[in-house]
Amino acid sequence: MTETVLYDYWRSSASYRVRIGLNLANIVYRTEPVDLVSGEHRLADHLSRNPQGFVPVLDIDGRRLTQSLAILEYLDETCGLGLLPEEPLERARVRALTHVLAIDVHPVCNLSVVRYAIEQTADESLRDRWMGRFIGAGLIAFEAHLADFQAAPFCTGSSPSLADICLVPQLYNARRWSVDYRHCVRICAIENACKHHPAFIAGHPQQALSSVAGV
Repeated sequence: MTETVLYDYWRSSASYRVRIGLNLANIVYRTEPVDLVSGEHRLADHLSRNPQGFVPVLDIDGRRLTQSLAILEYLDETCGLGLLPEEPLERARVRALTHVLAIDVHPVCNLSVVRYAIEQTADESLRDRWMGRFIGAGLIAFEAHLADFQAAPFCTGSSPSLADICLVPQLYNARRWSVDYRHCVRICAIENACKHHPAFIAGHPQQALSSVAGV
């Protein structure tokens, strides 16, 4: 059996998602850190893994996968995690909920995008306003979409779905950038359920950082 290796940056939202997914699947994996701050993602070694220079990259089952949502759906399909419903219409509804954050908010709030905006405006104060504008609006929309799903401990039912896996890292970012979402009652309840779930606890950035540091 080939070793499962996650090329990861501890604070990356996309990597955070995949750590949660691997934990839900009870897959033992080794972490290879890629330091985005020092620019390791732009070096030849990492570009050979992913020409985009992004994390995460996952070596699993003898193959190499990129893009967190694709990785999570692979884990769902091969490990039976139940992250998406079986019925096509319901799968589409859960995917749409997930995409509110993973497709519409996360790319706009990528630090490389914000850094470019700051360079173009020469306004360092733009960062906090930018994050507040897009993360805040995204969470409000996500909260509204949750009304289409019966209230449960998690986003769409009694167990974590793809939506929960994308929501929790975005809430970590919201806290990092002081985005107030206390008015999002459903989101706060879901966050509370997730923070007590072992897979989410083990996937938290501080756990990932401690692992890298050997603590």
